[in-house]
Order: sequence, then C-alpha cells, then structure tokens
Amino acid sequence: MSLKRIFHDPIHKEIVFDSGKPEELMIMELIDTIAFQRLRRIKQLGAASLIFHGAESSRFTHSIGVFCIARKIYQRLIESKSSFCGNKFVLYGAALLHDLGHGPLSHSSEAIFDHNHEQWSQKLVKNYSPINSILKKYDNELPRAIADLFESNQLFSKPLKTLISSEIDCDRMDYLLRDSYNTGTKYGLVDLERIISGLTFSPDGNIAIKPKGVIAIEHFLVLRNLMYRTIYNHRINEISTWILEKIISTIKYNFNKKIWIDRSLYKWIFSPKNIDFDDFIKNDDITFYYHLIRWKDESFEPLSTLCKMFIDRDLLKASDISFLSKIDRLKILAFARKLCETNNYDSETFCGIKERSFKGFESNNALKIWDGTYQSSLENSSSLIKTLMKSNESSLIIYPNVIKNEIRNQILLIKNNS
Repeated sequence: MSLKRIFHDPIHKEIVFDSGKPEELMIMELIDTIAFQRLRRIKQLGAASLIFHGAESSRFTHSIGVFCIARKIYQRLIESKSSFCGNKFVLYGAALLHDLGHGPLSHSSEAIFDHNHEQWSQKLVKNYSPINSILKKYDNELPRAIADLFESNQLFSKPLKTLISSEIDCDRMDYLLRDSYNTGTKYGLVDLERIISGLTFSPDGNIAIKPKGVIAIEHFLVLRNLMYRTIYNHRINEISTWILEKIISTIKYNFNKKIWIDRSLYKWIFSPKNIDFDDFIKNDDITFYYHLIRWKDESFEPLSTLCKMFIDRDLLKASDISFLSKIDRLKILAFARKLCETNNYDSETFCGIKERSFKGFESNNALKIWDGTYQSSLENSSSLIKTLMKSNESSLIIYPNVIKNEIRNQILLIKNNS
C-alpha cells in the first residue's frame, strides 16, 4: 500500500510524494536522513535576515522546491524524448541533494571557513553511509552519478548537468522565486511554467529552449541581475560577512588565549581538512550562533565587540567608493584607519576595503535555442541577454559608525576635487 506525504510550500503549493513510485520513495527516505534534516537549521539567505526580516527560510525548504521543479521538467522532457526516463533517479536525487554540503549561514561559510559546499555535497553523497546506502538500494552507480553532477569544473554538455548545475537550472529557478517571496521584493517572479513548456532537445542531445520560451529566459536573467544587485550583494550582507570573517580570523590569531569552543567547530576553524561527517553535521546555524553569543559575553577584545555587532545588529557602516580611482580609495582607507585608531578601534579589524563582484550571464553553460531547424546561442538572438553578460565590480569602505560623518565628508571632498 503506497503512502503519500504532502509538503505545503509557499511557492509550489502542494508538493506530493508517493511511496508507490520507487523514485519518490527514494526521495522520501533521503529527506528523513539526519544529514538532510540538518538543512532545516541552515538559513537559505545566510545573514540576509538582518536586512529582510522575512528571509528566514532554510536550505531544506529550497531543496524540496528544487526537486519539485526537477520533477516538473522531467515530466515535460519525457514527452519529447521517452528515453530520457532512464535519468529519473539521478535527476531527482541530484536536485534534492545539491545543497547537502552547505555550512552555517549557507554561502557565508564559503568566506569565513573557506568551506566548499559543492565538494562536501559530493563527499556526503559518495561516502556518507546513511545517504549512500539509500541511493545504492536503487542503483549501485547512483552515488557516483549524482556526485559527478556537483563537479563545478566539468564541461556543461549533458542534459542532466544543464538541469542541475548551469546558468539556467532548477536550483536558480527555485531560489529566485523563493528568495523574492521571502524578502518581500517583487523582482523574482520567474515565469516558470513558460520556461518549462518551452524546453526541448536539440540534435546534439542536450536540452534547449524553443523560440517561444526566449522571452521568459530574458525575464529570468533580468530578474537574476536585479536579485543579485539588491539582495545577494546588498551592502549589509557584505558588512555582515566582513564581521564574521574578522571573528574567525581573530580567533585564529589569538588561539593561545582562553576561549570556549566545542570540538567540532574547533576543527572547522583550525583544521578543516580533518572534519569528519560527525563534525560536519554538528555545525549548523544554531551551533554557530550559540558560539557567537557565548563569545559576545565571555571572550576578549576585539572578539567580544565583533560578536556583539553581529548578534545585536549594531553593524559597521559602509560607503561606496567604486567611482574613485585606486589611489583615492587608498587615501580614504588611510584616513579611515587613522580615525579608527583615534577612536580606540583596531584599524585592521574594524576598517578596510571590501571588493564586490557580480558575474554576468555566461552562455557557455546555458541553454541553446532550437527552432526545429537551426540551433543558436541565447546572446546571438537577444541583445538584452548580451547586455546581461557584462560583469560588474564595486568597492566599499567599511568603518565604525562613530566616524561615519567624517568618512562621508572626506569621500565627498575627494569626489569634488577629482
């Protein structure tokens, strides 16, 4: 007798799993593992809730959503090519497990712990027994096939890779919709159904988009651009990451001072190559926040102040200096650091320049257009998409609130004299 499980999702509404279907029973079993349940305790948008108070959803919620999109796309693609049904288990498993390796506060971990979530997703799928054993029940080669899709350096030439890890994949379709909803912005209203209905196969065997879907892809890429500029690369996100990086570096450079830290997080900070699966699973947002709260109350300076800034949202300030020359940026930095020392702030810790970058759309790993006769790249068929391929660099000067007015006046002075 088959059992059904329903997830009521704010984006995709009812997501129903049917245990009578082997591929969905596999997904249900994977969801129930400790490693996947841990994703409930990893915020999808990291510290972005300090800016957008609704941004509290988890990697768990997102991963369920990515699976839902992958299933919809699968059902569309087998209408065009029935032999694609042989990819069902790999596609479903990869869609669900693609973010399994995220550390605390999601992408913030990449910076503060030098953590690679893609590599850890691979490790968990290939070598973590509770995940590995479930996958092998359905196909002995399933762990390897899924892990290969998480390899970022692999060429994007196969349908599954396009769906799991490309510029227009199931992951991006879900997080643009979900992050827009949770932050209260209106940018990420992806026309998901139009994109899915336009998918087909090109003669080279890869997935392509029909001409009728190009406008929906243009819309998708414009929204991606706006979401990065307004949410993912928001200056408060950059400041928060700066503070977290300084917290971890302060601990590293003061390891001889007495500070409470549990064994698992100690490994994350001091010997990341020695992290085992138990250490990995124990470190999540709750564990990390508990350490920050303890350090705020019980540690030495400047660690205590840095933790207080983050926990109490009494953050450093930042000003855009992208329009200044490199020499003028350094002048501002020297000016800010002198003011820091005058106000009893360590200038190396509480002041600096943070570079930001936004990578434009890359067509080498994206869908191609197939009209039934000719195949072409998206940028050759859309001047809008060609414009969105441009990357942008920017610079922020970060400093304590107490010197805000002096810094802003000095920036204005330099700007007016240049």
